[in-house]
Amino acid sequence: QVQLVESGGGLVQPGGSLRLSCAASGFSLDSYAIGWFRQAPGKEHEGVSCIRSNYNNTYYKDSVKGRFTISRDNGKNTAYLQMNSLKPEDTAVYYCAAQPEAWYIGDCDYYDMNYWGKGTLVTVSS
Repeated sequence: QVQLVESGGGLVQPGGSLRLSCAASGFSLDSYAIGWFRQAPGKEHEGVSCIRSNYNNTYYKDSVKGRFTISRDNGKNTAYLQMNSLKPEDTAVYYCAAQPEAWYIGDCDYYDMNYWGKGTLVTVSS
């Protein structure tokens, strides 16, 4: 059974940091592109960051560039999103998603991903 499970969300003050993890089971992540998406209340899903299976090609939403870092450890079948200098506008449910590399268009688009976790809530507030 293909499964993605996110962890690491929580409440953090502005300027703080969190590290999200995405553990895959039932399949091997090493041939998949992986993405982190988020949905704030009343808003559409948006692509935050994506990384291709070759580790070399990454995408970041403009508003998180320089603050967030996506990474993957294929040996642990896990992906990560390090989030620094968090802002209240980063508050959202964060989802991990995966798409076979051969089918991945490359634009970190919500509709391009086939496998999804259930999400983890990140709240940035003082």
